[in-house]
Amino acid sequence: MAVSTAGRRSAWGCAALLVVGAVTSCGDDPAEPARSTATPGPVVTATAPSTPSATPDLGAGEVVAEGIDVPWGLTFLPDGDALVAERESGRILRVSPSGGQPRQVYDVPGVVAGGEGGLLGLAVSPDYASDNLVYAYFTAREDNRIVRFSLDDDSPDVVFDGIAKAGNHNGGRIAFGPDGMLYVGTGDAGRTSRSQDADDPAGKILRLTPDGEPAPGNPTAGSPVYSLGHRNVQGLAWDAQGRLFATEFGQNDVDELNLIEPGRNYGWPEVEGEGDTEGGRYTNPLVTWPTREASPSGLAIAGETAYMAALRGERLWTIPLTGDPVGEPSAEFTDRYGRLRTVAVAPDGALWLTTSNTDGRGDLRDGDDRILRFPAR
Repeated sequence: MAVSTAGRRSAWGCAALLVVGAVTSCGDDPAEPARSTATPGPVVTATAPSTPSATPDLGAGEVVAEGIDVPWGLTFLPDGDALVAERESGRILRVSPSGGQPRQVYDVPGVVAGGEGGLLGLAVSPDYASDNLVYAYFTAREDNRIVRFSLDDDSPDVVFDGIAKAGNHNGGRIAFGPDGMLYVGTGDAGRTSRSQDADDPAGKILRLTPDGEPAPGNPTAGSPVYSLGHRNVQGLAWDAQGRLFATEFGQNDVDELNLIEPGRNYGWPEVEGEGDTEGGRYTNPLVTWPTREASPSGLAIAGETAYMAALRGERLWTIPLTGDPVGEPSAEFTDRYGRLRTVAVAPDGALWLTTSNTDGRGDLRDGDDRILRFPAR
């Protein structure tokens, strides 16, 4: 288990008073109380000094769509077009990498928007060429749930439901892993005890079959839970070695990038950030950031670099996946595009980035919300 070279992990205690009722996270919740400013910049958790590594030059981005209503989920079709979820409207838009007017291709029924809820993550089936299936995570009347459908079918099938909903901490990212299983990032829905309850899907990363059943080989047979002790997971990505990484919204002190391993407990709400693992009971993050510099949502990996979209931080963090355990993070586009929600790698290697300035928490810029594309270099 790694030991931090700097920074600290905040013990649960006085912070619990802030969690009851209006729980806060890094700028993606309805309210933001006073925050610690003691941690200067990102802190890499390592047993030895991390190895800096040059990150790719992103070059100039191009706008491929604008005027989008709170874009959230983004996934790609085999032909390279993107499907984009509008959180508030429940619509799914098709966006071409060459630009042009986005075209509505689906309207997910039963979406209940409000706060951080609504139409969230999207994922295309690994067998899309034969089954034409798209998966969506959304907030419904009673819960958060996952459905699947073809774009010409008005009746989605529910594949997994019963995930607790709230005005905040709904998680929402879904992605198919290299093993063909569906991974799901959920939040604690404002009740912190859910994250440590192994029988509750909230505050977890879930691993499901494409039919929504607990995946074979999960840490506990018959359980969908892959990892627990999460506050609000909105970013999932794998590297070339097949390792799963996830972003984590902190509360008062730090946000996290975690290396996810099956059955591990990532500490929330007992701990926030990096520190005492209680003899290995909890797992430390790889990197932590002050909440004012991050509020991490989407995550993508290209080559040996992870890209993390920051909402409150209004920047794109690049993290070299080299060193011990990673290289020194660096920030791109600070204050240039505003709040950044989702980052994804397209089939052609281009990096796509969505803004989130129309969600009531950002400063609007011309064309917001926009989808930007950075061609592979």
